[in-house]
Amino acid sequence: MAPFLKESAARLTAVRAADIVDRYVTESAAEDVAALPDQVPGSRPIRVVLADDSYLMREAITHVLESEPGIVLVATCDDGESLLAAVDAERPDVVLTDIRMPPSGDDEGITVANRLRETHPEIGVVVVSQYANPRYGVALLEGGSERRAYLLKERLHDRTQLVGALSTVADGGSVVDSKVVEALISAQVRAEDSLLAQLTPRELDVLAEIAQGKSNHAIADRLVLSKRAVEKHINAIFLKLELSQDEDVSRRVKAALIYLSQR
Repeated sequence: MAPFLKESAARLTAVRAADIVDRYVTESAAEDVAALPDQVPGSRPIRVVLADDSYLMREAITHVLESEPGIVLVATCDDGESLLAAVDAERPDVVLTDIRMPPSGDDEGITVANRLRETHPEIGVVVVSQYANPRYGVALLEGGSERRAYLLKERLHDRTQLVGALSTVADGGSVVDSKVVEALISAQVRAEDSLLAQLTPRELDVLAEIAQGKSNHAIADRLVLSKRAVEKHINAIFLKLELSQDEDVSRRVKAALIYLSQR
């Protein structure tokens, strides 16, 4: 997994997930987007660049878009590098891209979307995926929801939903598939139920160092703390994680396992 996705996963706390769920589209709102009227006659069509490493998927989406009078497909690509080149050459209104593409094979669509936020903030991005992955949702939207959409591929057979999402991001709005919202809510619930949610940010920092097998002295040096402060934080961690002194497994090892299993 790419480093920025690991960082996004670590930031998927109850507060952040709740913030995302509150800010983005619910299922009823998504239905409103699907009901958007056709483009006003005479208005400028939406220029789209499509990227997907699957030839069959590109052909299927091309067929849908080319039959839509309000859309002009200006380029098709099969990887992130050719997508960025097409954006520079064509300056589209919207990029429609799969999340998983070469060269990374994992999160290329998200990487491109975040890069375009810096280089071409006026371009909308609709990312599509087979999976309602809350980590992808956070990685795509934590920099802002404007001109961003996350759809599941199962929705792409519905011309109205796809065109509605393209129109929405072209106009500066955002769309999140209802199943992605459900995944974010589930992640929020898990975070709220986790014992790790009771730890302070500094205690989480200390626990992360413990999980790497570091000694108290090494932790103190890494976090610029006194050895006594580290010991105090560790005792608080054991207490909050409900690890008693008579544990048959080292409390330090058990705390590390809890951290690694829930982060």
